[in-house]
Amino acid sequence: MKYVKLGKTELEVSRICAGCMSYGKASEDFHLWTLPQEETTKMVRHAFDLGVNFFDTANCYAHGTSEEFLGKALRDSGIARDKVVIASKVYFNDGKLSKAAIERELDGTLSRLGTDYLDLYQIHRFDYSTPIEETMSTLDALVKAGKVRALGASAMYGYQFHNMQLCAERNGLTMFSTLQNHYNLLYREDERDLIPVAEQYGVSRIPYSPLAGGHLTHAGWDSGSKRNTTDKILHRKYDRSKESDIAIVERVFETARRRGVSMCEIALAWHFAKGVAAPIVGATNARHFDDAVKSVDLELTAEEIAYLEEPYRAHEISGAVPRPPNS
Repeated sequence: MKYVKLGKTELEVSRICAGCMSYGKASEDFHLWTLPQEETTKMVRHAFDLGVNFFDTANCYAHGTSEEFLGKALRDSGIARDKVVIASKVYFNDGKLSKAAIERELDGTLSRLGTDYLDLYQIHRFDYSTPIEETMSTLDALVKAGKVRALGASAMYGYQFHNMQLCAERNGLTMFSTLQNHYNLLYREDERDLIPVAEQYGVSRIPYSPLAGGHLTHAGWDSGSKRNTTDKILHRKYDRSKESDIAIVERVFETARRRGVSMCEIALAWHFAKGVAAPIVGATNARHFDDAVKSVDLELTAEEIAYLEEPYRAHEISGAVPRPPNS
């Protein structure tokens, strides 16, 4: 495993981050394919044994049980708190990013994880209903209080990320060190402005859905996995561009076969070639982590990168929250 520091912080993380949306109590109104506690513990232990020390979750994943399962998995595996970097998020809750909501939700997150601090606290989306100054000053206070070590942001428009960073910079507040945006070979819209803004501020990129919900890990479009057959969000996110995107999937397959590696390795190696610090990989099978970790040492040629990217066509925005009417 290789490691990298996040932004300008001292947080050193593995080049693969374990995405914990895959863990927690399954439910009809979230996901039916999440793993129960026993399986979660096995996956977390396996990832850690491979050198993965970076775990990402959120207060809304599996209605909070993702955080509970992760915390218990770390404790039951005998993994010391200071040996891992834990990230969580706030937004999909009452009050979104208001001061009261952030403070309340962080306390809940810490309780569910069973820890007294969070390494990385991320805003899950941009909040149109709360002044930027209120959000940034509240987050800064949490850092100064020692409850949070670093801050990050997730999917939003480039101008929003810029405005939030500018607000923090002008007011002497803690700035974002990471950006967790939607990015993969099938969705590259953030290359227009969000990613350049992140690079301008020296922010580390830790994209979600780096494997496009599994589409970049197997030949063809659909698979027989439980997630593929039950995840409505996955289908809404990717099926509308299936006709053009299947060509990219085929090129990932061809490149993997030519190199004698898995499609997962090729898709993640592309991220490293694009300057990504640590793609967030959600795994429900130990083999998924095995392949992900191998990608860290795989280097694609300029010709291979161009071959993989060439079929891409512009997509509708997916991830950032549109401005509400009359706001």
